[in-house]
Amino acid sequence: MTQTRTRPDRGRSALGPALELVHTGRAPTRAVLTAELGVTRATAGAVAAELQGLGLITVDSSPSTAGAQGRPSHRLAVDPTGPVVLAAQVHTDGFRAALVGLGGRVVATAPGCGPVEADPAQVLGEVVAAGRRLLEESGRRCVGAGLAVPSAVAEPEGTALNPLHLPWAPGAPVREVFRRCLADAGISAGADDGVAANDVNLGALAEHRHGAGRGARQLLCVATGHRGVGGALVVDGRLHSGSSGLALEVGHLTVDPEGRPCHCGSRGCLDVETDPLALLEAAGRRPGPEVSLLRQALSLLRTEYHADPAVRAAAHRLVDRLALGLAGLVNILDPDRIILGGLHRELLRYDGDRLREVLDARSLWGRGKTFAVLPCSLDHNSLVGAAELAWQPVLDDPLRVQEA
Repeated sequence: MTQTRTRPDRGRSALGPALELVHTGRAPTRAVLTAELGVTRATAGAVAAELQGLGLITVDSSPSTAGAQGRPSHRLAVDPTGPVVLAAQVHTDGFRAALVGLGGRVVATAPGCGPVEADPAQVLGEVVAAGRRLLEESGRRCVGAGLAVPSAVAEPEGTALNPLHLPWAPGAPVREVFRRCLADAGISAGADDGVAANDVNLGALAEHRHGAGRGARQLLCVATGHRGVGGALVVDGRLHSGSSGLALEVGHLTVDPEGRPCHCGSRGCLDVETDPLALLEAAGRRPGPEVSLLRQALSLLRTEYHADPAVRAAAHRLVDRLALGLAGLVNILDPDRIILGGLHRELLRYDGDRLREVLDARSLWGRGKTFAVLPCSLDHNSLVGAAELAWQPVLDDPLRVQEA
């Protein structure tokens, strides 16, 4: 166990903020850390040394030239050999497990394909078992675990309120089951093990800290998964989750009143008008069971958009409906940045001009205010977001790693 050195109270209280600054890339040097924390150089040096002693960051003793007033300053970075958290994601076609270090760095990942059964313990047991194998193979120390699911997760219960695209019963106790699976697998890092949240919320959080959303004050994320559409809003660095974790269910905005029946009981929702199955069907393609719907839709755009008019027409249809939904959200939320994930990221690549044109025409602020519409930049951002949940107790109190 790492010995804790005596520190002034200011240094002790600065440990968490300092680690978060390095974790998010906002303090690449000790000089920047000093300025961001508003402490003396000596205190910043002691804090950096403490975090290094905990195995969380590295302090490069070869000074950089980026210090204050041109003075050399030591480089700071997350420790690439430090502890990890187990991140897990469940989707309609299976799961993915990953080990994620500080800085949002994916150390190892393992996918699992197959049908998800009605009992959450089936797939959660499989994803935790895959995570345990990754831990055994890597020899890394695990200090937490987080789970991303394609459902709104009610707080404080940790239940999947209405998992429309999974066969789970409404109110499935996913957090409780996940924690039990972790305990059965011998993966334990304290009382906060097994946190769970909606996959798009977590993807937005990861993008805000490490990807295309970095620096945005009001970040709107809209994304497709393997089925359906989700949304999230990050305001001043925090997820806006509403009174009980259920905010921003954007998939159930109506964009075509005469459109397809939706699982929620309405018609023409974003969820069924702009997801991978909608693209395949609009292009006259019959989805096959051997590959996920998302992979089939992405492959169709990449290989046939320019060659097949039916594929282009299908993409135009989805883009028009997506832009209608985004325009309504812009009018209500006034974001300064929009990021699109999953199939929507690819639609932006192929039909970005069309999307922006419809968005400008339908948004009250589209022509009078500039806001960026960007693709999500992180691979597996929901997994990275699940890791952010698991890392948060350590970011709040880095000394917790001594107890793991």
